[in-house]
Amino acid sequence: MALSENIKKAAFWANVMKVGFVFVIFLSIVSLCFNSFSDIFSGNWEAVSETNFNDQQWKRFFASKVIAGFVYGVYVSNKNMK
Repeated sequence: MALSENIKKAAFWANVMKVGFVFVIFLSIVSLCFNSFSDIFSGNWEAVSETNFNDQQWKRFFASKVIAGFVYGVYVSNKNMK
């Protein structure tokens, strides 16, 4: 079915939110591991916070993940809707 037909269905948007939320969580964990692997496993949470979240960096950190999660959710949901 075409995307224009699927976006009219409530089940499509529910599926987008489910898939997108899981993808955002997964992407955030992977991103934190890439950015601060040694700090995470040494328990240096202050360095993890400084690298990823302080000075308004949390907005960019999460905004990119939410946008990617939404796009991925729309793609997967549209692909799987029949």
